[in-house]
Amino acid sequence: MSLAETTREAVRRHPFLYSALRAGVLNYTATARFLSDEIGDDTDAIATALNRFSDDVSAYRTDARDVRVTMRSGFGESDENPLLTVGDAEFSPNSGSLTAVLVTGTVDATVLSHVLSRLITVGISVVAAAVADESLVVVVGRRDGANAVRAVENALDSVPELGGR
Repeated sequence: MSLAETTREAVRRHPFLYSALRAGVLNYTATARFLSDEIGDDTDAIATALNRFSDDVSAYRTDARDVRVTMRSGFGESDENPLLTVGDAEFSPNSGSLTAVLVTGTVDATVLSHVLSRLITVGISVVAAAVADESLVVVVGRRDGANAVRAVENALDSVPELGGR
């Protein structure tokens, strides 16, 4: 495999690098140093490969989503009328001390990924999350509920468009 192909694969293994490359804010030399142990080549050659790769990726664009965000307190693990089931864990209202942030509207896995990234960035731990059929649910600790709603609303104002190639 060529160095260009190896570099592209390495960038794709690190989504934050791919996003920075698409946004045009990636420092090629610093990234080459970061990837040099993984790729095993000299940093100048990797930086050149990154520069060439940047010509082939689509520009980073965002779009606001048409959604409604609400919060429901009192969630917990219970099998009584669960709103969210992930594996063997079922989360129901009126059965615990957790908070669910509910999003309805134009949502998909890209939105879920962006919402989770935003919650991680602001230091909110997610207990469970899922997306399906124009609904997204994120379960957080009770005390994080209001901050989670603000973070989710903020994230939904600028959801990245998919960038392939």
